[in-house]
Amino acid sequence: MPEARAELANLRRHLDEIVALRADATELAAALNAGEESSQLGGLPELKAAQARLDELLAELERRGVELKGFAPLLIDFYGELEGVPVFLCWLEGDAELAWYHRLDLGFAGRRRLP
Repeated sequence: MPEARAELANLRRHLDEIVALRADATELAAALNAGEESSQLGGLPELKAAQARLDELLAELERRGVELKGFAPLLIDFYGELEGVPVFLCWLEGDAELAWYHRLDLGFAGRRRLP
């Protein structure tokens, strides 16, 4: 568990960037779908750049062994063990720390606070 908490701390700036880029890409796509450009963010080139950077960041999560479970809100799992039982340590966008887990077979619905 300490390793997962340390990894989450190392990933925080990546996670924050994912959240910001997700919002930018959503705004850009909405503007382009309306036949406009975003007055603050730009147009198609900026959307493509945001999407490419999101792909890089998500690949970095995967490379580090983090499982992306949700994109909006951002939900990631770290494999771990709790009292000898394999679990996923679960972080949801907005969580201040890694404080939740669920059994591998239960998913988010079985999410419990770490003891």
